[in-house]
Amino acid sequence: MKIIEAIDKFIDYCKVERNYSVHTIRSYNLALGQFTAYLENEYSEIPSLEKLTTNDIRPFLGWLHDNGKDKSSLKQKISAVKSFFKFCLKKGIVERNPAALVITPKTPKRLPSFLLENEVTELCKQFNPDIAEDSRNLALIELIYSSGLRISEALQLNINNINFSAKSVRVFGKGRKERVVPIGSKALQALTNYINKRKELSDKIEDKSLFISIHGKRLSSVAAYRIINHAMKGITEAKRKSPHVLRHSFATHMLDHGADIQSVSEMLGHESLSTTQIYTHVSVDRLKEAYKKAHPKA
Repeated sequence: MKIIEAIDKFIDYCKVERNYSVHTIRSYNLALGQFTAYLENEYSEIPSLEKLTTNDIRPFLGWLHDNGKDKSSLKQKISAVKSFFKFCLKKGIVERNPAALVITPKTPKRLPSFLLENEVTELCKQFNPDIAEDSRNLALIELIYSSGLRISEALQLNINNINFSAKSVRVFGKGRKERVVPIGSKALQALTNYINKRKELSDKIEDKSLFISIHGKRLSSVAAYRIINHAMKGITEAKRKSPHVLRHSFATHMLDHGADIQSVSEMLGHESLSTTQIYTHVSVDRLKEAYKKAHPKA
């Protein structure tokens, strides 16, 4: 099978069977397009999938580096290629996986940006709960911070995903993995207020989407980013000002107040504790800083 045909099948698989986000599909498409360009550059004729070896794939990293891609980008690109060949093996398109032995480059873990607790309070004060659009923005922020949701997870929610009596939200994370996460009282209050005002946003609401635009459609990730980014300006010195900062803040503040890492990991929807451990570094660094400032012999 030609590689272009196999890539098309893989992308359809990611869309239909895996239900990956638009962002993931786009990044896979881009990476595999670059992989095809690399093969075209290296060979007068692109080898068939069956003939590709590990040694044909390894130089792709060097080719990307020569084309100005940074380490984090290299990791993303090669991961896409590895996922593609894993799919090809699973579907019987190839008899062996030539990408299995290709090592994914490690990238240094950067400590996540987060808000201080008083900054979260100030952020929420930016919105007037009596105004329909503000009530939606406040509910979105309170929910992400209260339950540690990804922005994509929050925007995919329908009204019936919120269980007000159980004080929880049913979330569909990466790969459509479902989890149930508690919601705090302030977030529940903000959500109740917003839902009561939801009809004031638009008279053409199309479905049961929880967070909608003024046109009655599901709120987009671009619009949500702009809302939260704008509200954070002047509130925090955090380098990043995005919805994901609220998720980072949730995890950091939970651990600061004594939550066990396993529980935080489950609420975040992490597959491994190692992913959650980055937040313990934040808490430890803050403790060290507080010690240096307060202890007379620090």
